[in-house]
Amino acid sequence: MRVAVTGSGGLIGGELVAELGRRGHEVTRLVRRPAGDSEASWDPAAGTIEAGKLEGHDAVVHLAGVGIGDHRWTDDHKKAVLDSRVQGTGLLARTLAGLSSPPQVFASGSAVGFYGYDSGDEVMTEASARGSGFLAEVVEAWEQAAAPAADAGIRLVTFRSGVVLTAKGGALKKQLLPFKAGIGGRLGSGRQWFSWISLEDEVAAILHLLSAADMKGPVNTTAPEPVTNAEFTATLARVLKRPAFMPVPTPALHALFGREMTKEMLLGGQRVVPTVLQSAGFSFAHPTLETALRDTLGR
Repeated sequence: MRVAVTGSGGLIGGELVAELGRRGHEVTRLVRRPAGDSEASWDPAAGTIEAGKLEGHDAVVHLAGVGIGDHRWTDDHKKAVLDSRVQGTGLLARTLAGLSSPPQVFASGSAVGFYGYDSGDEVMTEASARGSGFLAEVVEAWEQAAAPAADAGIRLVTFRSGVVLTAKGGALKKQLLPFKAGIGGRLGSGRQWFSWISLEDEVAAILHLLSAADMKGPVNTTAPEPVTNAEFTATLARVLKRPAFMPVPTPALHALFGREMTKEMLLGGQRVVPTVLQSAGFSFAHPTLETALRDTLGR
């Protein structure tokens, strides 16, 4: 296959590009600088893209976007999060729709934030309605921006990722230091749900979506067994063979991250299951949290 990838310098994109290469596929990276070999230049904010370099590809995977949890949720950061997703996705979808030789499939990144932060213990599938909150609004606009590709007859898949676990970066890496020091603990009550997936399974799921011609629309890329924050805390501590007895109180989270970010990302959550992937027979390398943690942490 010839596959174009945005966000190839990120945690998921880097691993996806490497795996595509290992499997013998040809990759074109979309980059925000003058393009080199096997690259195409684009600038979502300016609305520019080297469309001709995307002709004749079999698939496009869109992973680019400002990190949601990289900073406190100031108005400027929230705007950057939204704009980076809507502008980039819209530009890419419209460009693909206008190609003479468009791809067969456009796999556009999304997130389980679609389901909101306050659904409690309700199990969320791809058929569940949009929830409430900033993240739910962002994801809805993000997915809608991809619609021009589907309107042009391209198979569109919006994969709603959970928290991707790897020791190489992201949420897990940020938590390793305090947990290794024996000062980790649950966040607030610990009852909030945590929908996760290993990096290996996230990449494998994306590749599965590219090759499964009958799959389209939203697909949850999460492990089949979500856990509560308390369960995550206890499991990580057990794998590291360290205690975890210092819960982080809500006022401390408010002081560190602000009320809105704390409410939605840290004390809220979603109990999401990968119904579509499981129905399609996808096999998870790490169906349980402990297997995922032991693998990525070498334990």
